[in-house]
Amino acid sequence: MTRLPVLMYHNFCAEAEASKGLTLAVSRFEQQLMYLRSKGYQSFFLSELAALPQLPRRSVVLTFDDVTVSQWEYAVPLLIKYGFKAVFFVPFAYLGQTDAWNASSGAGGHPIMTAAQLRALDPNVIELAHHSFAHPRMATLSLEAIQQDFDQAQQVIVAEQLPVFPALAYPYGNYPRQHPAQTHFFTLLQKNGIAFGFRIGNRVSRFPWSHPYVIPRIDVKGEDHLLRFRWKLRWGRLRLW
Repeated sequence: MTRLPVLMYHNFCAEAEASKGLTLAVSRFEQQLMYLRSKGYQSFFLSELAALPQLPRRSVVLTFDDVTVSQWEYAVPLLIKYGFKAVFFVPFAYLGQTDAWNASSGAGGHPIMTAAQLRALDPNVIELAHHSFAHPRMATLSLEAIQQDFDQAQQVIVAEQLPVFPALAYPYGNYPRQHPAQTHFFTLLQKNGIAFGFRIGNRVSRFPWSHPYVIPRIDVKGEDHLLRFRWKLRWGRLRLW
């Protein structure tokens, strides 16, 4: 089995002083991409993984939650510059609005791309996938409410003619953990054609994935200098900081 770190990004900023929490300075992001390229890492779309029995030794999946405009402005040009592919997880109810689900914590207010901007992304660089419709904590919802969320997302996908791969990043990394609720939830994902489900976990996964609905991602934070990034890429969860 091949080690396959799945990295998770959110917002970006131009100023190094503002690089903290879910917002990463573009200079640090560029350092990370330069490091990945210097070490010979290859990035993959989820649609490519679905068809591959094995991967090159140095493989990575770059994922971006919430499709904020800062990703359009800062991340996409650097992905193109350094030759990496990425997966953008879309919260469909908020297209053209802001990340209102963060308002209560005071961390909201980040503009989200419009459907037109998503369609304008180069499909050779960016693959779209699901981040739910309304960005709920799925463990708190009934199966009927989760299905309604899927249905509403699908309505947007069809109406806006968005090419979306059937993978889901759970909002907040939240999903039912206890049985039988977890079993029913995974059955619902399968019913809706979801190929992969992503939690957080901060561990390096092994590919092929043993369970397609509990794939861990590594949370890249604004405070992550290059040494810390390299440690996360290798080991996942931090134990030295």
